[in-house]
Amino acid sequence: MPDTHSVLVVDDDVDIRAALIDVLEDHGFEAVGAINGKDALDKLRAAPEEEKPCLIVLDLMMPVMDGATFRDEQLKSPDLASIPVVVVTAYRDIADQARMKITDFLRKPLNIDDLIAAVKRYCDPLATMPSPSPA
Repeated sequence: MPDTHSVLVVDDDVDIRAALIDVLEDHGFEAVGAINGKDALDKLRAAPEEEKPCLIVLDLMMPVMDGATFRDEQLKSPDLASIPVVVVTAYRDIADQARMKITDFLRKPLNIDDLIAAVKRYCDPLATMPSPSPA
């Protein structure tokens, strides 16, 4: 797994993508967005190994390249296949969950605590985050 604190958020909805990035950054993670699966693959392939994300947060329903197709392509790339994926979707049932080899599955509307817990399983927050002041 890459040794970074970066999370790639892949969602075509600009408001959801921005909100997820803000929440992750508020919890001490670096986060970058991609507008669809193709954009995500382009960013992953262009990133040096040491800058690849520790986790991908992936929506399924997107134009250009949906989440399932993205995951198929990711798994075909030896340098990308090991990056864990948490699917965040409004789908009630994800029949392809086993085939997609996803790490976790969260439903929209999203519980932020569940998202942060899932991210913390794979990424450590930045060591530079200030400690909370004692009360």
